[in-house]
Amino acid sequence: MLSEHEIIRYSRHIRLSEIGEAGQEKLKSASVLVVGAGGLGCPVLQYLTAAGIGIIGILDYDTVDESNLQRQILFDINDIGKPKVVAAKARLSAQNSFVSFREHFVKLTKNNALDIFKNYDIIVEGSDNFPTRYLTNDACVILNKPLVYGAVERFGGQLTVFNYKNGPTLRCLCAEPPDPFEIPTCSEVGIIGVLPGIVGTMQALEVIKIITGIGEPLSGKLLLLDALTLQTEIIAFSKNETVAKITELQDYTDVCTFDNNVKSITSIELKKLMEHPEKVQIIDLRDADNRENFSLPCISIPLNELPSKHTLVSKNQTVVFVCRYGIKSITACSYMERKHYYNNVFSLDNGISEWNVLYEIKSESENK
Repeated sequence: MLSEHEIIRYSRHIRLSEIGEAGQEKLKSASVLVVGAGGLGCPVLQYLTAAGIGIIGILDYDTVDESNLQRQILFDINDIGKPKVVAAKARLSAQNSFVSFREHFVKLTKNNALDIFKNYDIIVEGSDNFPTRYLTNDACVILNKPLVYGAVERFGGQLTVFNYKNGPTLRCLCAEPPDPFEIPTCSEVGIIGVLPGIVGTMQALEVIKIITGIGEPLSGKLLLLDALTLQTEIIAFSKNETVAKITELQDYTDVCTFDNNVKSITSIELKKLMEHPEKVQIIDLRDADNRENFSLPCISIPLNELPSKHTLVSKNQTVVFVCRYGIKSITACSYMERKHYYNNVFSLDNGISEWNVLYEIKSESENK
């Protein structure tokens, strides 16, 4: 039953004949887990909190970074360095005291996914990597939980609902994760800040529709959004029984998953290393059409070609992978360490952009 204060708070919902008091009570009785408290997770969490979902779980294993503030609107500068689940709960609790929040400050793995997911009615996918997306999908299939899926990159967004009433799953749309070397991250290609807000709000709407039974959820339909033109397209897809059936969770850690634990080297340290260039191999991971000035001798191996050209990487020298901002180089180091057992590879911190500021631009100024 709704309290007198809840009836006042949710009066605009209750006035909708499609929802009414009975629908609002369904929202109050529901439990939703949001996987990822980032760009998508923030608006999802805010609107589900405002809608009066009874129990909301927040799962994230990251802390707030200043670069997040451009799009992750739950946080401000005072939250930098805090776990996102902690900062999010504090803000959301102030927004609606009628909602109970559960914090899951853990890395989602095949060992804990089922135990966490089983306590929620609906799962919302707001992560930014394919291993987590496929793990979330497979856990939902095993537990028969609907999954509200969203994805964003640059100016494009995607939205759909998987596993709704035994409907199509992520694997029906794409049976296996794409090659990570072919998928750039938003750190590399960028993202317009408002886009996650648009797609995340639409994810929250799908959750409300599923709980209250109104409208038609996007099951078997993938909505594509172009933020530059505001054009949308809906692509229908069917269930593939061969790939949709999941009985156990797999190993979802890829050899080239982004890894902050690889060895790195600063521009200053690289400058000193180059006093003995015969001991150093520098590998430029940038594509041919994305290269800026870089005076150090190096060989070119675009990141997506590294698996087929890994034998060109020296085992007898100090190997330094370089790219524009130091993102691809971390991926390359992680791949070479995990897949080919190299222990002599380093990532150039902050990439060629920082090197140019320290040395190339300075050199040009001195030559004038």
